[in-house]
Amino acid sequence: MPALTNAEIARQLALLDDLLHSHPQGATLPQLLDEYARLIEQRIPRRTLLRRLTHLLAEGRVRVEGSARATQYYPVTITLTPGATEPIGRTTPGRNDARLAQPAAVPDAAPAETVRIIPLSPEGEEVRALVRRHRSARTPVGYDPEFLERYQPGVTWYLPEETRSRLHALGRTEAAERPAGTYAREIYEQLLLDLSWASSRLEGNTYTRLDTRELLRYGREAGGKDIVETQMILNHRAAIEMLVEQAEDVGFNRQTFFGLHAALAENLVGDRRNEGGLRTRLVGITGATFTPLGIPQKIEEQFGLMLRKAGEIPDPFEQAFFVMVHLPYLQPFIDVNKRTSRLGANLPLIKANLCPLSFVDVPEDAYVEGTLGVYELTRVELLRDVFVWAYERSCAQYVVVREAVGRPDPIRLAYREHLREVVREMVLRLAVPDPAALDAWGAANGVKEEDRPAFVDAARAELLDLHEGSLRRYRILPSEFAAWERHVRQD
Repeated sequence: MPALTNAEIARQLALLDDLLHSHPQGATLPQLLDEYARLIEQRIPRRTLLRRLTHLLAEGRVRVEGSARATQYYPVTITLTPGATEPIGRTTPGRNDARLAQPAAVPDAAPAETVRIIPLSPEGEEVRALVRRHRSARTPVGYDPEFLERYQPGVTWYLPEETRSRLHALGRTEAAERPAGTYAREIYEQLLLDLSWASSRLEGNTYTRLDTRELLRYGREAGGKDIVETQMILNHRAAIEMLVEQAEDVGFNRQTFFGLHAALAENLVGDRRNEGGLRTRLVGITGATFTPLGIPQKIEEQFGLMLRKAGEIPDPFEQAFFVMVHLPYLQPFIDVNKRTSRLGANLPLIKANLCPLSFVDVPEDAYVEGTLGVYELTRVELLRDVFVWAYERSCAQYVVVREAVGRPDPIRLAYREHLREVVREMVLRLAVPDPAALDAWGAANGVKEEDRPAFVDAARAELLDLHEGSLRRYRILPSEFAAWERHVRQD
């Protein structure tokens, strides 16, 4: 049997990590073997699975208890410290994300968990200690417009130069000089899964990573989940598609951020007029002593100022972090502000063909406490520590993903829009993916003669690989896809 490549081993490790996180109460080796086989429709040798578990154990990503047949494998939780004194509870899915849940007791779970620690700066430690005090010991505050107004793009820096240089070195890709969004398109499937799942999880969504994969790829909703959770993940898909497919056109402007919010908020905020529009009424934040700005005219003014300053920042990482700080602080929308900020933070990274920020493995309590530090103290140090750690994690992951994907197909790159159009047209015409028909379409639509054989192969592959999770990319409705699929099967 030929030796596995590093990329194939990495895929096995990632899938096994996903399986473990779908079993927070632990799983046995036979369980993992059976579920792994069901997912990839092929059994992995027991010895190979044990080697992969040993690898995850060495990295601190799995914990083992028991012996022999009673051995249980548990996923490892990543957090700020081994024991939080006042853990922040989850945000209820579908509730206004201007709210933070009240501190709650840690629920009974698996036996004492091993943790890996996000390193904090002394300033981050100080902010964490301040926001962990009982609410009665924290001073009530309102929105401070000077926090935004005193920020001067290119002069004020939330991320020190040394930090920015390190992030650039980590996030740089071979696509740096290519059109905006090239790198994100190369890793699109993985980015879509990671960011949809991780960002939703930070809102308390209980879909597992595997549940999310099944929903995004095949349209299969997870059993026993609230419909709000399903909608939240599907909304992330729409917003991520917008960022990636329109990378050359999006920017720090009202149209982009209203579009992002409208996609993320669809069917989740009650009144449709609140999807992609600034709020006109007060909101409150449960668990915080911060009261957001309540005057519509001032919200409009500060929103415009925030976008203008973000657009003038000369560094994409500073832009990303600036959005993560100031959009939630302003709370310009009736709901879904933090989700909009997380995707908005990816905008400058995607445009610059840098590694994206997926938020995978970011602990909810760390993110919430960092955000509280901004709300109540207008201090960014704790959120900055979380941001830098999260970006380092994302880069480490996408190096492996990029290796697995390989170099981009030059035909797919050169004829990306042509491929999208021919797929859509063939489906709407109920046409069988016949090479002659695809060649004729290419000839009639400007595909160079020497490129047409490769174009035909690429178009046919995209048609044969169509599934419910990829239809939006081609602007195809599920009913149109179903009709085409029935017709193709008959032929």
